[in-house]
Amino acid sequence: MSDTRSLRVALLGAGTVGGHVARLLLEHHDELAARAGISLDLVGIAVRDVNAKRAVDLPAELFTTDAETLIQGADIVVELIGGIEPAKSYILAAIGSGADVVTGNKALLAEHGAEIFAAAARVGAEVYYEAAVAAAIPIIRPLRDSLAGDHVERILAIVNGSTNYILDRMDRFGDSMEDAQRVALELGYLEADPTLDVEGYDAAQKAAILAGLAFHTTVPAAGVHREGISSITLEDVESAREAGYVIKLLAIAERVADDAGVEGVSARVHPALVRRDHPLASVHGGNNAVFVEAEAAGPLMFYGAGAGGVQTASAVLGDVVSIARRHLAGGVGVGESVAADLPVHPIGAAETRYRISLEVDDRPGVLAELAGILASRGVSVETLQQSTSAADASASAVASDDVAASGEADRATATLVIGTHSARDAALAAAVEALAASDAVESVRSVLRIEGA
Repeated sequence: MSDTRSLRVALLGAGTVGGHVARLLLEHHDELAARAGISLDLVGIAVRDVNAKRAVDLPAELFTTDAETLIQGADIVVELIGGIEPAKSYILAAIGSGADVVTGNKALLAEHGAEIFAAAARVGAEVYYEAAVAAAIPIIRPLRDSLAGDHVERILAIVNGSTNYILDRMDRFGDSMEDAQRVALELGYLEADPTLDVEGYDAAQKAAILAGLAFHTTVPAAGVHREGISSITLEDVESAREAGYVIKLLAIAERVADDAGVEGVSARVHPALVRRDHPLASVHGGNNAVFVEAEAAGPLMFYGAGAGGVQTASAVLGDVVSIARRHLAGGVGVGESVAADLPVHPIGAAETRYRISLEVDDRPGVLAELAGILASRGVSVETLQQSTSAADASASAVASDDVAASGEADRATATLVIGTHSARDAALAAAVEALAASDAVESVRSVLRIEGA
């Protein structure tokens, strides 16, 4: 900990976010010093290539390729290079040298957060990471500090702006999945390889961080159930709209008990139906939102831009100022709480509702048969919608000679949409599997969970 009236800040990485962090540290130096109560001096920026072209113009003398030496001379190390290595080694070296750390590295924290926080706790250092989830939206500190005396029960979050933009275009403008992704790519919401976003990996990393923080438990990224949005069709979106829902990719973390009554944590990412009167339904474009349900505070929503260089830089600088104030106050850093040490349950332990769209035989007795399949697995029907999806024998335009040639008329089918009451996800999944195997079912067209109702 520094004994002077200034703190030396080392920056690792000068990409979109890092460039803005450096610029703001330099341009707003005096204002930040007044807020923090101590001067925050940027002493260097570690990069791979000091001559690379950068979006933000910064003094050349600040750049170095010697990250190790820069770290050893710093009071605060800001890691914005991303990925696992060398970011992990740099952060552990910074903690070992007595520095505090600010990072926006969601992948690293989701995979190795427990190791990093333990290392910081051993030496009394602080690790801040507001920028790791939802960019400028303040959610880490509210969960860690403001709600520390409360009992968080559930988090529903839209934490990937790219997928929210895609689904929002499909809902509001009628784009197909392919067209919405093309526009998202053109506008820079998606990378050329959209897998990280579209398949839910990015959201799952953030879900692990939120779940661990909210429930004081280590939640590894591997413990987060993950489904992406690639299977969502425009027909799904339109059907949801007609029923009063919107489809969102949600990161969900909640307290659940398994069949033996053991309380634990469930963390999952998947497309979900959200009622249009729920606050999350109004999150449009590339924005993010985190909806927290707490025992005493009740429902809270944090909303704003979930990405962007200058927006994310805002969160990083907030962490830097917080660390600077702790330096002035003295004392060791406050480590991450994992005191609850709850087990991480699989998605099957979660309770939810389903909306199942089926293509079924249009004949007497089918509804009773399907209801029996659901009931036998502990799932009850809440709503039922049926519409003819193929011409029946009386309305068929098939000529009599064609019928004679084929030996039978077209098989009459109908679209059946079943809404279930809340049940264990494992029971619902088993029921869907049994429905798909039934002779009365031509196909399972879609299965979506209903959340936030």
